[in-house]
Amino acid sequence: MNAARITAVIADDEPRLADYLRERLSVLWPDLVIAGVAHNGPEAQALIAREAPDIAFLDIRMPGLSGIDVARASGRDVRIVFVTAFDEYALEAFRHAAVDYLLKPVEDTRLADTVARLKAQASAPASTAVSDVMAAIASLRQDAPERLAWIRASRGAEVVLIDVDDVSYFQANDKYTSVFTAEGESLIRTPLRELAAQLDARHFWQVHRGTIVNVRQVAATMRDLAGRITLRMKSRVETVPVSRAYAHLFKQM
Repeated sequence: MNAARITAVIADDEPRLADYLRERLSVLWPDLVIAGVAHNGPEAQALIAREAPDIAFLDIRMPGLSGIDVARASGRDVRIVFVTAFDEYALEAFRHAAVDYLLKPVEDTRLADTVARLKAQASAPASTAVSDVMAAIASLRQDAPERLAWIRASRGAEVVLIDVDDVSYFQANDKYTSVFTAEGESLIRTPLRELAAQLDARHFWQVHRGTIVNVRQVAATMRDLAGRITLRMKSRVETVPVSRAYAHLFKQM
C-alpha cells in the first residue's frame, strides 16, 4: 500500500451499514481515502477495477456476486477485509488468515484493531493474504454447521413447532429458555448459551446476558434520559431492555 495516500472501497448491500462503516473509518483512520461505496457484487467488482484501491471492505453475502467472488476476481494487490456475520467457530478460521474480518454489527474496538493491523501490514504483499483466506473459507464452508430453522417447544400441555423467524426473542429462564412469539411464551430445555451457537448471528443478537433478540422483529429502539436502551418488538406488548454491554450494537440503528 502507498503510505502517502491509502485508498479503500466499501461494499455492502445494506446502505445503512455501509454508511456506518464509512463514518467510523473516518473517525478511526482520518487519513484513509474512501474511493467509493458499492451495494452489490457487480458494483463492487467494477469499483475495484476502476479505483484500484489498496483495501476493500467486502460484505460476504451480496446480490449478484458474493464478497468472496469479488475478492477472487479482483486480480490486484488489494487487501481484503471481509465483513461477515459468521459465528465464532467460523471467525476462528479467519483469525489464522492474513486478511482480516469484521463481524456484523461492526464494533468500534474491533474496527480499531483492524485499522491497526492494516497499518502494520502496509508494506506486506496482499496477494498471498487473499489466497490464504480463500483456503480458510473453502475449509469453513465444508464444516460449518447448519443454522437452526425450527424449534420444538412446550406451550402449556402442547408441544409446538416454531419457525425461528417467528421468534421475537429468547430469554434464559432458570433451567429452561423461554421462547416469545406473537402466540405467547413457550419453553425449551436448551440453555441460552447452547442455543446461541445454533442461531444465525446475522439476525439473532444477544442484548443482555440472558436475552437474545431477533433483530428482524425489532420495531423501534428507545433511549431514556439516562441513556438506557429498550426495544419495542413487532409482535409483543412488552419491551426488551438492552444492557450497557450491548448498547453499541444499536448505535447504527
